Amino acid sequence: MLISTLSPERATRMNRFNSTVPDDEYLADSNVLFYLSDSVTQLLEHKEEYTQFGVIRYFAEYFSSVKNSNHVLFREYNYIRATPHNRASFIRVFWRCYRQIGKNGDLLSILEYRSLLQLLCPDFPLEILQSVARIVLMDDAIDCLMSFSDFLYTFQLQFYYQEFLDSVLVIYQDLLAGKSPNTVIVPTSTSIEQLPSAAAEENDKEEQQQDGVEPSTLAQCIDAFCDRFKHSYPPRSCMREVLEQFNKVSYYSFLMGLAKHETINQTIGALPSKAELLIDPEMDQELDKLIAQISVSPGSNSSGSAVGGAEGGAEEGLPQKEHPPQEEDGGGK
Repeated sequence: MLISTLSPERATRMNRFNSTVPDDEYLADSNVLFYLSDSVTQLLEHKEEYTQFGVIRYFAEYFSSVKNSNHVLFREYNYIRATPHNRASFIRVFWRCYRQIGKNGDLLSILEYRSLLQLLCPDFPLEILQSVARIVLMDDAIDCLMSFSDFLYTFQLQFYYQEFLDSVLVIYQDLLAGKSPNTVIVPTSTSIEQLPSAAAEENDKEEQQQDGVEPSTLAQCIDAFCDRFKHSYPPRSCMREVLEQFNKVSYYSFLMGLAKHETINQTIGALPSKAELLIDPEMDQELDKLIAQISVSPGSNSSGSAVGGAEGGAEEGLPQKEHPPQEEDGGGK
């Protein structure tokens, strides 16, 4: 059984039931081979834990968790960023786990948000969070406070489109230095992995204080770059819409506009609209069950049972490193 793990912007074009799409192309674009490789690696590393429940059941639960986007829990950073599906899944898991922060109206610092991220991914790096701070606050201050919604949508943009945004920064800095569009060095897809992060590039405060560049010129360079960029990038129409709002545009103003663009949010497909960000009936129902069970049976055994019941609805049946599959099957939805 093949589980489609295409990025949302390519899912309609690369449908596995579309006979015009070659098998090799579908397998490459859907990253199915990546998940097959990881599932085998996990099985071999924890053979004694998983084989006692049956290899067939292990693979069924592994791909069920991939399909349901629960597979990124407690995995290493290189894994959660390895595919567009993994990135979108991690964004959604973070939202569902910490939505209550937004409902309470709490403001947190970048370091506090990083602590929350590290509960889900222990080696999550600080650099991405510093980039988020620059976009929201126009500064890299890690102790300034920001709302849950501002952080979440900006984090989504930075994490999902990281390679593209780092490349746009290189283009922007060339334009800012006075180069003409014809002489701007547009990064190639093969050089993206060698690009320094946005955090490392923004040490020159004088450049940050300048007015910016011509939006039409930046749009022209970005459009040429997208023609040969092989990673994910926001819809071109959305980027043009954002740029048209400025007479002069800075890099971080451009990114802030992208982070707020609802069509880009829909394209990624991980989060609801901002109006529905704090609404999650399924999770609310699980929390209500938990509270009710604790109220009726405040003892330690009952509390432990209640916690297991609340978490099982979202995380049951996950073939993770730390935990072997449970006897009761409930991972699918």
